[in-house]
Amino acid sequence: MSRPGAKSGDSAGPNRPLASNRLLAILGTEDRSLIEPYLESVTLYQGEVLYEPGDDVSRTYFPGLGTLISLLVPMQNGRAAEAATIGREGALGGIVSAGHKPAFARAVVQTAGPALRLSTARLEEAKLRSQSLRELFSRYADALLAQILQSVACNALHPLEARCCRWLLATHDRVGRDDIQLTQETLAEMLGVQRTTVTGIARILRDKGLIRYGRGQITIVDRPGLEAAACECHAAVTTHFERILPEMGAQRLIGRVV
Repeated sequence: MSRPGAKSGDSAGPNRPLASNRLLAILGTEDRSLIEPYLESVTLYQGEVLYEPGDDVSRTYFPGLGTLISLLVPMQNGRAAEAATIGREGALGGIVSAGHKPAFARAVVQTAGPALRLSTARLEEAKLRSQSLRELFSRYADALLAQILQSVACNALHPLEARCCRWLLATHDRVGRDDIQLTQETLAEMLGVQRTTVTGIARILRDKGLIRYGRGQITIVDRPGLEAAACECHAAVTTHFERILPEMGAQRLIGRVV
């Protein structure tokens, strides 16, 4: 549910520079001019739901440094599992659609922070006017689809400890700091398992010296060790992203790049 009293629709002051989002930062001058005047700077709050399945996707969000959004697929029994994670390397909303489309997944803010928001109608208008803009967003959509497909394979084939490490690495890349505001309940939901199961995995990773946890926070202690313990899925998605969008540069620890 949305955070009580949250006002993501309120302006958060003057528009933040496009450099706060790596996808927007690589726009050429002409493409930038089609979008920049219509961007609104907003603050997104932890737990805030941006879309529910079936909602009209009338706004597109470009997360800034530290902001993390998850796409969750909810089931009839109330449980949900994560399909993709989006940070300042990408966008959420009307990227490849030709107009407003109903959302298929639930979009929820996992880590609070800044974002730039744009009307999907404005985005579609800009894409119609610029082939290079259409091509850029199509390449990003391909990278996002690769993440979703890899997640499906990972969830089916890899043990939970390796999956957990993969998720922590992906989150670490995007939030840009070692301390991640994350409860074990949230991590369990992301992985589609019971909280008690995640508690056991977190204890194993802590005992190996890879993480610390407590009071709704997980701290990455040993990044190389976490990479060694993870399955190949994180590296596969990262490598594909860098091939599809080479102008962004390396995506590892992307949140640390200013």
